[in-house]
Amino acid sequence: MRSTRLASAIGVLTAALISATACSSGGQAASDAPASAAATTTTTTTTSAAMSDGVTTTGDVFGAGCASLPKDTEGSLDGMVDDPVATAASNNPLLKTLVAAVQAAGLVDTLNKTDAKYTVFAPYDPAFEALGQETLNAVLADKAKLTGILTYHVVPQRMDKDGILSSASLPTVQGGTLKVEGSGDNVTVNGAKVLCGNIPTANATVFVIDKVMIPTS
Repeated sequence: MRSTRLASAIGVLTAALISATACSSGGQAASDAPASAAATTTTTTTTSAAMSDGVTTTGDVFGAGCASLPKDTEGSLDGMVDDPVATAASNNPLLKTLVAAVQAAGLVDTLNKTDAKYTVFAPYDPAFEALGQETLNAVLADKAKLTGILTYHVVPQRMDKDGILSSASLPTVQGGTLKVEGSGDNVTVNGAKVLCGNIPTANATVFVIDKVMIPTS
C-alpha cells in the first residue's frame, strides 16, 4: 500500500515538472515572437524610407527629351549630379531662360541650399518662348510675380517619378498645388508634359517640362 502511494506521488510530481517545463518553453517562444516581428517591421520601415526619399541616379531618367541633354559637359546628367539645382541648371543649355529668371528673382541661393530637398519642374527654353516676348519681358520685370511663378514650379520635398504619381497633388513653395497625371513614362504636371524626368542634382530631383505653369492665385 505504501509502495502504491509512493509511486502515485512520484507520478504526480513528474507530471507537474513536465507541465512546468512545457509552459516555460511556450512562454519563451511567445516572448521571442514579438521581438522577431518588431525586427521585421523595423527592417521593412527602413527599406521603405530609403526607397521613398526621392533621390534618383542618372540611370533612372526617363523621357524622350533626355536625348537632347549634353553628353560630356557640365550640363550633362553626370555633370549635374553633384551640383545644387540652380548651379546644375545654369550649366544646362536647355534651361537658359529659366536660369535667367531665377537670377532675376534672386532665388539662386535659396535653390542652392545644400540642406534643402526639392522637386523642381523646369520649363525648357521653348516653353518660355511660347509666352511671347512681350509677356516674358513683363514677367521678368515684375519680381513679385516672377517669384510666384518660379516657386510654383518647386515642391519643398524631394520626389521621384513614382512619388509624384502616387501623390497626384503636390503642394508647392508658392502655396498652390500641382496636379500630376499619367503612367509609365507619360507624365504630365498641370497639363505640362515631362520631357525628361528623374534628373538627379545634389539637392533636388528635376523634371524638365514643356510649358510654363502659371498659378491661378
